[in-house]
Amino acid sequence: MQYKFPTYFALTEATPDLNEIHERLTRPDVGAIITFRGSVRGETQRDGLPPKTLHLEYEAYEEMAHERMAQIAHEIWERWPDVKGVAIVQRIGRLSIGDLTTLVACAAGHRDQGAFEAARYGIDRLKEIVPVWKKEIGDDKSVWVEGDYRPTGDDNQ
Repeated sequence: MQYKFPTYFALTEATPDLNEIHERLTRPDVGAIITFRGSVRGETQRDGLPPKTLHLEYEAYEEMAHERMAQIAHEIWERWPDVKGVAIVQRIGRLSIGDLTTLVACAAGHRDQGAFEAARYGIDRLKEIVPVWKKEIGDDKSVWVEGDYRPTGDDNQ
């Protein structure tokens, strides 16, 4: 698929190189790249989950995940037309405390051209519509974590 602006989508077991991702989004008219980086917490404190997390295990439906990441990029460009690049990365496999789990980066000419808002939207949509599953492993139990969101017809573009 051809994109008007630079994009990078990945499901990976490897730790992404932030500098490499930023280089992919850099152009002569880009002066700001806003990056959200999620990581594994050791303490969750949510009902039904282990109080202490030893590690996480992520699985994904790869083909559909890439389609949904592209959908998110298009949604970002519809809402924030000054955003000039989008990167979305989801880690899969076994991840330890402190490991990077997700990364969303949005590039724009200036910081006030929607890049902050677009990055926030990107991570929220990633958790809503990208088919990725997380299992929290604790000392005494393991739990598959489910989100509250249920896709609508608009999510199946």
